[in-house]
Amino acid sequence: MKIERLDVAAYRVPTEEPESDGTLTWTATTAVVVEVTAGGKTGIGWTYGSPACVALVREELEAAVVGADALDVPRVSQEMQVAVRNVGRPGPTSMAMAAADLALWDLKARLLELPLVQLLGQVHDEVAVYGSGGFTSLTDDELAAQLVGW
Repeated sequence: MKIERLDVAAYRVPTEEPESDGTLTWTATTAVVVEVTAGGKTGIGWTYGSPACVALVREELEAAVVGADALDVPRVSQEMQVAVRNVGRPGPTSMAMAAADLALWDLKARLLELPLVQLLGQVHDEVAVYGSGGFTSLTDDELAAQLVGW
């Protein structure tokens, strides 16, 4: 089954208040979302990243993905690696590839009508959960209120 379409977009999500972690302060987060479609199903992958990732997906990765076998994710991933050889893999390129790779695995699971965890091979019945937060821009009271909920 061939991949028919790839869509990509960046979404800037403002924070309620400026956030910081001791190295940087920010007022928004950008999510890059990749969708791949085959056989009436759509797989979705995303990453945090610069809107520049959108151009990388469209200009460097799309040709390696569209028309490829939706069930052969390792081969498509290899073709994406080849496609970015002269661009360089670190930074935004890796982030763009990660979002596309997640979308490909999600699509395969949907086409096979399997939970993604089953497709990838479940190792544990339970997993530890990590909460991200505790930003240094919060007051002591705000930080305490956030952390007590975890």
